[in-house]
Amino acid sequence: MSTKHFFPATEGVVVLGLESLVSRNSHLALDAPAKVVYDKTHSPSRVSVISGGGSGHEPAWSGYVGDGMLAAAVNGEVFASPSAKQIMAAIEHVPSEVGIILCITNYTGDNLHFGLAREKALGRGGRVEILRMTDDVALGRKQTENLGRRGLAGNMFVLKLCGSASHAGYDFDTCYNIGQSVNDNCVTVGSSLDHCHIPGREHHRSIPDDTYVLGMGIHNEPGLHEIAPMPKVDDLVADMLKYCLDPSDKDRAFVDFKPDDIVLLLINNFGGMSNFELEALTSTVRRNLNKDWKITPTREYTSCFETSLNAPGWSLSLLNVSGIERATKTPVSQLLELLDSDTRAPAWPKNGYREAKEAKQSAHTDKLAGADAAAGPKVDPATTEIALRKACDAAIKAEPDITKWDIQMGDGDCGEAVVGMCQGVLKKLDAGLCKDGALFHILDEVDEAVEEIGGTLGAIIAIVVAGFTTQLRHLFAQGDAKAQLDGKIMGKAAGGALRNLMGYTSAAVGGRTVMDTLIPFCEAFEKDGDFAEAVKAGDAGAKSTAGMKAKFGRATYVGEQAESMDMPPDPGAMAAAIFLEGLLSGLPQ
Repeated sequence: MSTKHFFPATEGVVVLGLESLVSRNSHLALDAPAKVVYDKTHSPSRVSVISGGGSGHEPAWSGYVGDGMLAAAVNGEVFASPSAKQIMAAIEHVPSEVGIILCITNYTGDNLHFGLAREKALGRGGRVEILRMTDDVALGRKQTENLGRRGLAGNMFVLKLCGSASHAGYDFDTCYNIGQSVNDNCVTVGSSLDHCHIPGREHHRSIPDDTYVLGMGIHNEPGLHEIAPMPKVDDLVADMLKYCLDPSDKDRAFVDFKPDDIVLLLINNFGGMSNFELEALTSTVRRNLNKDWKITPTREYTSCFETSLNAPGWSLSLLNVSGIERATKTPVSQLLELLDSDTRAPAWPKNGYREAKEAKQSAHTDKLAGADAAAGPKVDPATTEIALRKACDAAIKAEPDITKWDIQMGDGDCGEAVVGMCQGVLKKLDAGLCKDGALFHILDEVDEAVEEIGGTLGAIIAIVVAGFTTQLRHLFAQGDAKAQLDGKIMGKAAGGALRNLMGYTSAAVGGRTVMDTLIPFCEAFEKDGDFAEAVKAGDAGAKSTAGMKAKFGRATYVGEQAESMDMPPDPGAMAAAIFLEGLLSGLPQ
């Protein structure tokens, strides 16, 4: 875990962060001395839902201020509860004629300061209640019997459903009861690879390599277990889900999940996870839920909801919506509607779960609708297959040379890529690609095989093949190719494909790239319609790259050392030339 920060200490950083949030959201306002962010549009005729806590958990809680979520959020210093004075300032900014709900994570400081603020607010008249959010299941009943469970990222469900109920005009009791029932039907467990680091403070002890922590808190509290060696991801996820769902664990079976219950999934990034891993973990959770527990989430949310500065960890939360329905008599459909309702709260993810109607496909596409693969020109199946096989075999046989040339000037992957492309084509030939002699279908499938390999060479070849096919389709639709699919027509298509390709790359002849083969080949083919002469031109262009200084591509980074090297020919240019020569050898002379 990195202990370096751009800010050497946390002093003043909280307000700077709040200023940024408010400056780009016109519905928000900031009381900087009190560190309170509030919704300027909140009506006193609605219940005011207020939350908050220590900073360092962004976007919680100020990121959830907006219609349909929080009326205000109160921010303490990093991992420190806000004072009662700050909380009172929030209450004053969003007064309510019907009542105020203070949603707090169940930590000692929050209980005390929000409790004191409630007492003060009650003394001024009006209705104020505290709703404690307690979704953590890592610490069981025995360990939390005095304090109650901690609040973790599952409390975002409380804020959204309670806030949406307020915005919809529900009365105080209904809003509170929905929020309480959401909390009672939510479970969360987290895991982390290390602790976070707070700017300006000594680093917390590091978690050993090949070890992860189950149940770590969001304030650097030690977790329930340190587990080593690191298990497979599937096993890790299965263990976390067991803490949430196992009915036989009497210490942690806080929520009853019945078959066919509607369940929601929320995956939270502690702040130091890459989106790359987090999305993959989400898929792993979803698959394990289905495989081991026969649960398919009706909604999935994956984001930074409640972070712990830069901690490399995550948590999963499960909400049993059917359980809320049973407790509050509020239909599941109504609860999902509240959950899906729009909000201007900047941090609530836009998942697009509201009902969507798929667009109907048009019966007519374009003028080329009739020029599909089956209706296109036909070629001799046997001849075409022989030519393609010879081209692929020749390129595969040349792999050692291609790799040797590439190692001298690059990372040595060109030969592997060429083999991959050719093997893809051969696989399609083995599956009967040419049996019908449908040229457009053959070209489309060859293009697909090339495209799957990726890389610069693959992309260039794929663009050429796709462009060549498109040009032929146009010529066929115009009637030119219907009359005679000869060298002239094929050459014309090759010329058009080359011009199309040059719109995507600035590489030209003399640049030491595959273009040293493709440009002379396509130009010669378009000029005379003679495939054999075009192949000769492409071969000459490829061989001319020997000793040539690179102007494009990765080989340009070799630098001055290239001046003293015996420069081999460009591997991509040679691969293309060898393939074309193989193709020619398989055609009738």
